[in-house]
Amino acid sequence: MMDYLILPWTEDALGIGALWLILMAFFVALPCSQIGSFLILRRMALTGDAISHSVFPGVVIAFLFTGDLSSPWLIVGAGLAGLASTVIIELIHKWTRVKQDAATGISFTALFALGVVLMETRLGRNVDLDLDCVLHGKLGLLLDGGMVSIGGQMVPEPLMVMAGVALVSVVLMALFYRVLMLSSFDEGLAASFGYRPAIIHYGMMFAVSFIAVAAFQAVGAILVIALLILPGASAYLCTHRLKTMLLLAALHALLSAVGGLYIFAWFNTNMAAAVVVCGGVLLAIAWLLGPVDGLMWKWFKDEDDDVHSACPE
Repeated sequence: MMDYLILPWTEDALGIGALWLILMAFFVALPCSQIGSFLILRRMALTGDAISHSVFPGVVIAFLFTGDLSSPWLIVGAGLAGLASTVIIELIHKWTRVKQDAATGISFTALFALGVVLMETRLGRNVDLDLDCVLHGKLGLLLDGGMVSIGGQMVPEPLMVMAGVALVSVVLMALFYRVLMLSSFDEGLAASFGYRPAIIHYGMMFAVSFIAVAAFQAVGAILVIALLILPGASAYLCTHRLKTMLLLAALHALLSAVGGLYIFAWFNTNMAAAVVVCGGVLLAIAWLLGPVDGLMWKWFKDEDDDVHSACPE
């Protein structure tokens, strides 16, 4: 048993690289867990799905203009593509009889397909993006990339970039916590305090786009959806207090990263998929044992209610 626990940390396996993989997975999952919690409260989880796919054409178009995959304009292009997806959803929903869920499906499939078509054009073929990595990510290849020296310790360069993204995302959400909380629960109340729900909505969509494109190369367009939904959904089953929900979602992100590393090392599989599988297991545990909406707690509560109702006054 002990051999299985120490396997990822041995020199024959990953050694110090195991720590970098955990940190990278955590820094990808952390901002997703925080913004995803607000998406769940606003009943917009599928919108996060749409945006995670919609950033693809934005990245391709930005590359066609800049020719540099490390350019910050790729994030701007992804953000604009995410906003475009949101606008398309709103236009289809408000100007036609099509329901919002169908409008969301139309938007993200059309924009993702546009990105694929652009990559297959003569200009797009110069874009150094592997479609398999776009779908599934390349988190497990983190250790094969460039390294930078931090205090004499060699650290993967993408890890430092994602740490910066996570820090900026968490700080911004802490600064705008009150605004996000009010607009998530009661847009009318938020408007009465002078906030503009429409601006907040589109600002959130840009933030989701920013986080999605930052996580793009690590976990891909499909698995980032799970990181936007699983932590917040698991936390929501355990508490109905927003601050506690955000903390539990962050804990879910950390445990998913650690558990994903072990699945990756034991089965020699895709690291990003392993993180999501571990997150799914944690969701199942929250569903069964969650102290607010868990099945076991509900069962005990119902049983106690039956006992009290049967007892004489």
